[in-house]
Amino acid sequence: MKRQVATLAIMLLPLASAAAWADASGNWEQGYGHMMWSGGFGMLGALMMLLFWGGIVALIVVAVRWLADNRNAGTDASADALQVLRSRFARGEIDEEEFRRRKAALDE
Repeated sequence: MKRQVATLAIMLLPLASAAAWADASGNWEQGYGHMMWSGGFGMLGALMMLLFWGGIVALIVVAVRWLADNRNAGTDASADALQVLRSRFARGEIDEEEFRRRKAALDE
């Protein structure tokens, strides 16, 4: 999952300089200028920008969590519980009688 987040961050890195690309002339007085300070919608534009990027980040987080949950949904809980029981028996944490009793409870 860390690898996926890192890959996504690297893919989105060019978007960080989108404001510089939008005003490539370097002269804010000519043309549209920078929308937040010299025209446009002022603070409302800044709020809308924050809401937009916040929504994008929220969608990415939801997508990553959904993919992680779907990947883990295919596991069988009873098989995992039986594996834990076997490992506890192998380590000597429980005796054979306890192992059989719990295994029978899992099989029901």
